Amino acid sequence: MPVPAMSPTDGQLIEVFSSVQGEGLLIGWRQIFVRLALCNLACRYCDTPFDAQEACRVETAPGSGSFSALSNPVSLEVLSALVADWRARLPGGHHSISITGGEPLVQSALLQNWLPVLRTLLPIHLETNGTLPEAFAPLVSHVDWVSMDIKLASQTGEPTPWAVHEEFLGLAAERNCCVKVVVGMETTVEEVKQAAEIVRLKAPSAPLILQPITKAGQVGTAAAHLFRLQEGAASIHSLVRVIPQTHAFLGLL
Repeated sequence: MPVPAMSPTDGQLIEVFSSVQGEGLLIGWRQIFVRLALCNLACRYCDTPFDAQEACRVETAPGSGSFSALSNPVSLEVLSALVADWRARLPGGHHSISITGGEPLVQSALLQNWLPVLRTLLPIHLETNGTLPEAFAPLVSHVDWVSMDIKLASQTGEPTPWAVHEEFLGLAAERNCCVKVVVGMETTVEEVKQAAEIVRLKAPSAPLILQPITKAGQVGTAAAHLFRLQEGAASIHSLVRVIPQTHAFLGLL
């Protein structure tokens, strides 16, 4: 009889650090960021390295900006001990753990082991590109907040996976959820209206956040165009916000 497959407990990480959330529903809250390696997409605006490395970098103390190297893969035991230590060092200082990437759901089997344990320490905030609903389904009950992207063709250079996003949002709507779309001068009103329609239908209580693309540390979308995009989206879904990447302007990680 074959031995049943076991879910992994060691994962490929890029970095672990403490900072203030600069995007989405939890903007302004301090979090412990756990950035997982690997991604299933290659968006042309992406500014985050996600290839697996021999080591990840870990802040030597929360908010220090100083890092040491930790060999990959990283065990659940090591990561949970680190989170527990940082929580003890800064009682009440961290709102939650942000599981980010890359695309963290590429390592979904790993997260099935990690999230129940990490969630005993702090609530879980998942940042995802919203394209892997099958990977997300077994994790829904272990997540407190979801920040989901809709990947617009005008910015990624690839066709927008509308049907997959819609399926994913149906699951994410079960949690505290927001939907983010990165927009630029190439983004059309029709694109954001279609995104707004999906949110209205699948998660009517979720905010739709238009995030102007950041270029060289500056907002790369003219205000007049942002107004047009906001007006188009708001004609479909009433909960529309325009929020840039605020951590970029605060000089934070």
